[in-house]
Amino acid sequence: MSHVVRLFAGAAEAAGVAETSASATTEDALRSELALRFGEGFGPVLAKCSLMADGTLLEPGEAIPDGATVDVLPPFAGG
Repeated sequence: MSHVVRLFAGAAEAAGVAETSASATTEDALRSELALRFGEGFGPVLAKCSLMADGTLLEPGEAIPDGATVDVLPPFAGG
């Protein structure tokens, strides 16, 4: 199953794209897939990001629902 992965702010800047697809089935596998795809400079940014599948925060190792849209969200300030 493929997922749409949307990258925001610093994550999109570090990756050079705002959207991609991925086939990983868990949160940690997705992090690995994206880090390999976008290279060394992306890893440290990704490590600080939260991942949300269809609006729900993914915990480490959690399964990603089939066909989910996953958002990669860097930390942000303000409110």
